[in-house]
Amino acid sequence: MQRMNRGILTALSAIGIAQGLKILTHKRLTGKWDWKQIGTTGGMPSSHSAGVSALATYIASNRGSRHTETALATVFGVIVMYDAQGIRRHTGEIAQLVNDLEDSVAQISGDFPSFEFVERDKELKELLGHQPVEVVGGALLGSALGYASAKYENR
Repeated sequence: MQRMNRGILTALSAIGIAQGLKILTHKRLTGKWDWKQIGTTGGMPSSHSAGVSALATYIASNRGSRHTETALATVFGVIVMYDAQGIRRHTGEIAQLVNDLEDSVAQISGDFPSFEFVERDKELKELLGHQPVEVVGGALLGSALGYASAKYENR
């Protein structure tokens, strides 16, 4: 019987654990349980960061820091984390501004009956990316899980 690739299993487990932890961090911040957090983007910790950090740390622990696979996983991870806290976060901020603008235009259009304005059925999704602390939290979680997985495998 062939086993699943441990690096993939480690990375996917880190993603799943990070997504589950979002329920707890949301509860701590808001005082409310929200089970939908398990399927959301954004939030603490970053599951993107957890997954790529787990994979890079797992590979580095098994192959060493000078191996090509470690370099590939690390560069891939840095790009993913940069995107999560940079571009995706800014996209979410723009979405929030667009949603606020649409609300303002809808309010103003009520004062001018000749102004025809049709609101969208759904607002743009605002929580897309991560704050830097959420990325660091995911990276620390993933690194710990990647290291533990490698040590468990090599015991």
